[in-house]
Amino acid sequence: METLRVSGTSRPNAIAGAIAALLRTQGEVEIQSIGPTAVNQAVKALAIARGYLTGDQLDLYTQPEFVKLDVQAEERTAVRFLVKAIPAPKSPS
Repeated sequence: METLRVSGTSRPNAIAGAIAALLRTQGEVEIQSIGPTAVNQAVKALAIARGYLTGDQLDLYTQPEFVKLDVQAEERTAVRFLVKAIPAPKSPS
């Protein structure tokens, strides 16, 4: 599974495109963010990615969790989003 690392300066549209591409090809992706600004950018990217997937009749499902990461010999707490592609719900006719 691919891991995308999102920072506070990451562009949500670019991350959303990467999320959508990985969900189309691999069906899942992991996103890691450290800090409130980075988590905000990741959540915006997830919302944008949902729109990118509608033409493929796909949606996404995510489970956020806290994880400990070693960054430059220092333990940091990150938010990890495990994201999976699911079929888009049928719209009522």
